[in-house]
Order: sequence, then C-alpha cells, then structure tokens
Amino acid sequence: MSIVLLRFQLAKSLANKMPWLPVSTILGACVILFSIIINQDSGILFYPVIVNVALFLAFSYSLMRKPCVIETFARITNDNLSEKAVHYTEKVTKVWCIFFILNAAISTYTTLCLSKEAWMLYNGFIAYIAMAIVFLIELLVRRSVQKNNENK
Repeated sequence: MSIVLLRFQLAKSLANKMPWLPVSTILGACVILFSIIINQDSGILFYPVIVNVALFLAFSYSLMRKPCVIETFARITNDNLSEKAVHYTEKVTKVWCIFFILNAAISTYTTLCLSKEAWMLYNGFIAYIAMAIVFLIELLVRRSVQKNNENK
C-alpha cells in the first residue's frame, strides 16, 4: 500500500496533464488487494487485462477530451505542434487504443483458458514484444512523416 501512496505523491504534478494516472493506480491497487483478500492469485492473473482496459479507457477518453495522450507526450519535447502534428497524434492514440483492446482480449483468453505457463509466456514476454513492435513501427512512421513534412 505504501507503493500506491508513493505513486500518488509522485504523480501529483502530472495529474492535471495525465488524469488517467490516479485511475490506473487505483485499479492496480484494487487488483492486488482483491488477490490478498481472497488469498488466490486469480486477481493477479487479471492484472494485465485490467491494465490494458484502463489504458484503453484513458487513451479513448483523451480522444474526446483533448489533448489526447500521445499529444501530451509529444508536447513534452515540442510544445509548438502544428495542426497536422496534432492530427497525427490522434491517429497514433487510436492505434494504441486498438492495441490495448486486442492485448486485453488475448490476456483474458490466457487467463481463462490457458495454463499459467502460457499466461506467463504471453503476458510476461510476447505482449511486451508486441508493444515494442508497435512502438518501433510508430517511431519509423513518425520519422518518415516528419521527413516528408520537412521536404514540403
């Protein structure tokens, strides 16, 4: 519980820019608390599902209440984004929404239908590789888009 309180303390300055941080922290704490109360690891097995659903909700909510999550991250390094850049960040946010829903669905399947070994393989390895691939593809596309915009 002290870790949750520490996270809240550290996230205070970011809470205005990233309102999903407290929500995701509370969800994570609830899963851990649930597992402790029932004295089973089933709550922990659903943790990746809950995290992905929370991220999906945060990212999709940010599309309705601007700025979107990716725009917030982009403005950390460049506060002067063009309209094209803002539109691009919205597209990237939508891509991550799709990723989080797919990842939540697969994580749910591994939790309910597969062995703990398969759960560990997917949620502890494959999901992270998939996330890195999406990030790398987005990075390459972003550089290409930036280069094309500079040449115009």
